[in-house]
Amino acid sequence: MTPQGSARIDEVWACLAGVMDPELDESVTELNFITAVRVDAGDRVHIGFRLPTYWCAANFSFLMADDMRQVVAALPWVTHVDVELGEHMYADTINAGLAKGLSFQETFGKEADGDLDELRQTFLIKAFQRRQVALLNHLLAAGHSAEGLVAISLDELGALELDSEGNRLRQRYLDRRGVVGPVRADVQAFITAEGARLQPDGLTSYVSKLRRVGVNAEFNSALCRGLLSVRFDLDTPFVPKSKANAGHVSP
Repeated sequence: MTPQGSARIDEVWACLAGVMDPELDESVTELNFITAVRVDAGDRVHIGFRLPTYWCAANFSFLMADDMRQVVAALPWVTHVDVELGEHMYADTINAGLAKGLSFQETFGKEADGDLDELRQTFLIKAFQRRQVALLNHLLAAGHSAEGLVAISLDELGALELDSEGNRLRQRYLDRRGVVGPVRADVQAFITAEGARLQPDGLTSYVSKLRRVGVNAEFNSALCRGLLSVRFDLDTPFVPKSKANAGHVSP
């Protein structure tokens, strides 16, 4: 593989690392969903992926595939992106729709269950809540008061001196903060999904309520990882049917 080919493979993987499973709010690369990335001589990118079960919801599957296609297509040198789902009950339908650039509704017609953009927004809000409660728990455990946290601005949150885990949680939270409201430096850092101000005397119960949402997601994540490891040999990449005749391959 040429240095340029290797660099481009790395760029694609970096883009895919930012694509999240909508329900678990974890990267598709960390979850081991991506099985092959290739760049052919015409700078067309081919991505293979698989999911923990044969019956994973069609809308979740399509959403992830569409997100992969969009983020990789944004790279300036990419001429085309092929995303192929393997070993899934709707693989042929989803792959055909993706190949034609169709929407979820166009791909499944009257069988489409809801609007994909609405589904994406629903899970972005859930991700915001899980990331918020993780950061709040960390800050409370580090000695920050409820009064201080509900009043802190985004600028002040960004200026806090945190340990490595706190920095990670803060960045993940800030990446989703814009889902529920403006991200100007002077606005409150912590608000509800509806944009309401948090109250110090209700912060403990608010965090506890959101924590239950996170526990469910953590259980689902562990289940998905277990199912994937049982179902597949994770050391052997899935090879898409629509492989190019030549190109750079990355497992």
